[in-house]
Amino acid sequence: MRLPLEAHTDQPWRIHQLTPDFTVEDVWALPTPGGPGELPRLLATFGPGQPGGDPEEAFPAGAPPIVRFLWEARWKLGRVFGWDDEDGGLGGRVQTLRDRFPDDLREAPTGPDLGKLPFDPLYQLDDEWAAEMANRTVHGVLHLSWVPDGAGGYRGQMAVLVKPNGRRGAAYMAAIKPFRYLFVYPALLRLIERKWQATAAA
Repeated sequence: MRLPLEAHTDQPWRIHQLTPDFTVEDVWALPTPGGPGELPRLLATFGPGQPGGDPEEAFPAGAPPIVRFLWEARWKLGRVFGWDDEDGGLGGRVQTLRDRFPDDLREAPTGPDLGKLPFDPLYQLDDEWAAEMANRTVHGVLHLSWVPDGAGGYRGQMAVLVKPNGRRGAAYMAAIKPFRYLFVYPALLRLIERKWQATAAA
């Protein structure tokens, strides 16, 4: 379920200190009901970074064909237009957000790598984890957190933060927005739910 942006911005997350020049693009409640302290289990549903994860099950491998097609098409276009060239990413066009870390956050673990998802982990705390990516169109952050669900339990929450690269980046974000809402997010949420239920059964 999509949430108002305040569901992210009103929380005391450490990511706020690092991203004052970013825009919160989306916030989603994840279909992952659970108890306290289950952020590591949530992260394990996203990719193979946690023990026992299967690289072949990382998104979008378990997603519907239309999502895999869009995913592959995006990377092919990136190769054609040079969107993902190394000098346009982290350490090239933009500096990593790790350069903005306060001293105490530098001591935190980075948390898991999400495998096929193009994000570099930044930090993992008890109730939040963040990772970043960058190319010639955008500098983005994926933020996952573990929050009370208002009914005595807990659930995951996902926020996407972006800093477009000028007009080209803004145009790119506008162009992909319909595909994200129609195909990518629904498929991702269903996949997360299936994997969450599978870990519960295991």
